[in-house]
Amino acid sequence: MISKKYSKFLFIFLMGFGMSLMMTLIITFINTGYDELYFKRFLKAWSISLPVAMIATTIVAPLVQKFVDKITNN
Repeated sequence: MISKKYSKFLFIFLMGFGMSLMMTLIITFINTGYDELYFKRFLKAWSISLPVAMIATTIVAPLVQKFVDKITNN
């Protein structure tokens, strides 16, 4: 099992990984269609979107958590 102290980093990694994977798969398909070069285009796009997603999740997740804490009851 993974230590609880790493839970925020694990959340950021899994959220960024999953979101960038799904979005890049879908957006690449919508923009370019599916052919023999689809996965090459996808991997190129994902190599950019994954780091962006990790950085965005690192910045946005704490802000969203604070907002959710403010608008929900304890």
